[in-house]
Amino acid sequence: MSTSDINNTNDDGSGDSSPSDYDPSAYPPFAVTVDVVVFTIVDDVLQVVLVRRGEPPFKDRWALPGGFVRPDEAPHQAARRELEEETDVRLKLSLKPDKLEQLRTYGEPDRDPRMRVVTVAYWTILADVGELAGGGDAAEAALVPVVEIERGKQQLAFDHRTIVLDAVDRARSRLEYSTEASRFCPPEFTIRQLRRVYEAVWGTEFDQGNFQRKVRSEPDFVRDLGRTTDPSGSRGRPAALFSAGEVSRLEQPFLAMRSESRAMPPPRSRPSDDYPSWLVESENQEPDEQAGEKE
Repeated sequence: MSTSDINNTNDDGSGDSSPSDYDPSAYPPFAVTVDVVVFTIVDDVLQVVLVRRGEPPFKDRWALPGGFVRPDEAPHQAARRELEEETDVRLKLSLKPDKLEQLRTYGEPDRDPRMRVVTVAYWTILADVGELAGGGDAAEAALVPVVEIERGKQQLAFDHRTIVLDAVDRARSRLEYSTEASRFCPPEFTIRQLRRVYEAVWGTEFDQGNFQRKVRSEPDFVRDLGRTTDPSGSRGRPAALFSAGEVSRLEQPFLAMRSESRAMPPPRSRPSDDYPSWLVESENQEPDEQAGEKE
């Protein structure tokens, strides 16, 4: 705001000029879009939802779901709408809604070849994205391992690689001090499943016993449901079941454990089931979560 604008401002902040005096053509035009990063875990691998563009620019190139903000909607409303239209991912809006968090704004002048476009990026974590289906101007929707984007094996449209990598950094950082890892899990989960979330997001491997002690030592991080997994589905011993607690921040961050962890070998594929395969318990239960062993 210039000095003259300040001097011409009334007590109500409206200024002396009426809206009819405003000339939009006096300013360079630009558009506002939204892009949405949706993370999930499949086969122990951190994955992101992408769409194959059905229209120029970058036709047939993979990109994040998103699009232009309509005149009658806010950016967060546009993000939910575009995500549903282009991927059929439907975020829950019930008593415990899925969290759609603003990541940051991207506005480099040449980021879109059509015109000056500023995009507001959002990100979220889902335990299961369901069946993906392309819609709107998206020809296809699919899950892609994040590591393929990090290594440059999967090329993305616009500056979407930068957005994905920024969201990955945000997710990895968030897991160090918050309890959001449980958002990757179903409503009832085992300690082993929770540990596999950290291992998939950070690309590391934790000592089973140390991880369980860490999780159990955090007040209300997880809640023991007093039940175990169904032993009929595997030859291993049943594992204790937990649900997410109410706290959102950890009293003691995972920083030390993360630094002591080691790189993981390449993941092995697993048979599919009702849940994504990474949620299916293996035949041999690990000692850190056998029902009878509680710290």
